[in-house]
This record gives sequence, C-alpha cells and structure tokens, in this order.
Amino acid sequence: MTEVVKAAEDRLLSYEERGVPTGDPVFLLHGTPGSRLGPRPRSGLLYRLGVRLITYDRPGYGQSDSHIGRRVADCAEDVQVIADTLGLKKFAVVGRSGGGPHALACAALLGDRVTRAAALVSLAPRDAEGLEWFAGMTESNIAEYTAALQGRTHLIERLRATADEIKANPVRLIASLYSELPKPDRRVVSDTGIRRMLEENYAEALRRSADGWADDAVAFARPWGFDPADITVPVLLWHGAEDVFSPISHSLWLADRIPTASLTLKTGVAHFGALDALPKILPWLTGRSQSPRPVTGVYQG
Repeated sequence: MTEVVKAAEDRLLSYEERGVPTGDPVFLLHGTPGSRLGPRPRSGLLYRLGVRLITYDRPGYGQSDSHIGRRVADCAEDVQVIADTLGLKKFAVVGRSGGGPHALACAALLGDRVTRAAALVSLAPRDAEGLEWFAGMTESNIAEYTAALQGRTHLIERLRATADEIKANPVRLIASLYSELPKPDRRVVSDTGIRRMLEENYAEALRRSADGWADDAVAFARPWGFDPADITVPVLLWHGAEDVFSPISHSLWLADRIPTASLTLKTGVAHFGALDALPKILPWLTGRSQSPRPVTGVYQG
C-alpha cells in the first residue's frame, strides 16, 4: 500500500513497504526514469531473507511532488524523513542505475544510520577528475545529459513529448532503446515478466509529468553536493562490463575514490543485468553474508 509523508518545503513523498514488517530495513532507490513500483524482488524472497524493503518515488516521479533544483545530495534528507516516519534508526540502502548516485549520497551524508550501501550500474559524478564521462555511453544518453547541461527548461522541452508517449504506451521507452541495447540487455528485456514490470514502472514514473526524469538528469550533470571519498560505511559496487548506459569506467572510478568500496565486475552482462544481481546482494546488505552469493528468487511483476 502506498503511503505519503511530508518532506521539506511541504513536499509530499510517496513510499511503499514490502517483505517482513520487523525485518532488516533496506531502502531500494529506483532508476531513471523510475518509481516506487520499479523492479523489486518478489515478496516471498523478501520474507525468506528477512528483509523489510522500502521504495519511494523521488521528487517529480509517480505520486511525489517535484523538487526543482534538487541535487543528488538532497536524496539523503528525503530518505531520512521516511526512515524517521517509520521509526528506523539504522538501515541499508541500494540503488540501481539512476538510484546508484542517490544511494551513495545516503552513505556519505547520513552518518552511521546507514549500515551498508550498494550501487549497481551507477554513474560517477560529472566532474570526476580523470574520467572521460561520456566515453562508451550510448548516443541517447549523451544527448540527454548534454541537454541537461543547458538547463532544466531546455531538457523539459526535449523530454515532454517522449514522456507523453511513454505515459500513453509504456512499451514505447523499451522500443525506443532497443536498437541501442547490447545483446545481454536484449535477452533480459525479452522476458515477458521483466518487460511487463518495466512498463508498469515507467508508466507510474511519468504519470504526472517529466519533472522527475529531467531533475534526475540535471542533478547527475551538475555537482552532486558530496564527495564519494567521504563515505565510511561498507559499499558494494556492481557493474556489467557491456553497459552502454552507465559505462563500466564510472564504477571503476568510484571504486578508486571510495575507500570502503569493493567492486564486482561481470563479463557478458550489461545494464539490465543488475536486475539479476539485486536478490544476490540483499543478504550482504543486511549483514547476513560477507559477500554477495547466489540466491534463488524471481522478481515481482
């Protein structure tokens, strides 16, 4: 069931809980575009692992109010508001794709409230020293982030028509990306259940506007508001070697920058391979395992 909480500036944030109500709390931060309904492990697996999974719509997505001008760092305050509402003193956090930088923000800025953090197929900061940020990135992402550098208004105009098409027919986003998907990603999205889940996610993400999508892109293209080097909690980075949406060089840079990070690289896997990785990472996030391990589980869809 979707709940709503009031954040700073009287903004409303929508969130949901799944799994064991008294279990180990884990925040799952969705991709870009995305929503609280994004890919998540099936409830049966969450119960088996003893996980209390919390998802929420970042500002401008789904049922959450927009927060124009937000930085990646601002995610930490929103997560803290939800955690306080739920009475959670400590919790783990994981982000996939566009959720990756936001998970790192929580790890850097929420002190010892965050026990462990994971970032799957994450971007690195746009101003990352020594990183060729666009190298290996697909043309559609380069165009999107280049537009973001020109300002929010410019990007909103670029995304609005696409967002309207996706809202009317969510399969549109997957279809538009298909020519750019490497073979490993095509195999993942060819699964009927995964595709249906992604379509539900995109439809909810853009139900009101393209604000969340635009604000994510602008936030990624500008200074994040924190230094990943300041993270002191254990961090797991995971990346598919064939990723063309957030190239593997981004996680390599993060691994060098974050003193507490360990890095898992997978050959023959690309961006959507992170969907399979998440269930295997949950035991590590909750401290039940010292490293990711195989877990039998399927996704809620």
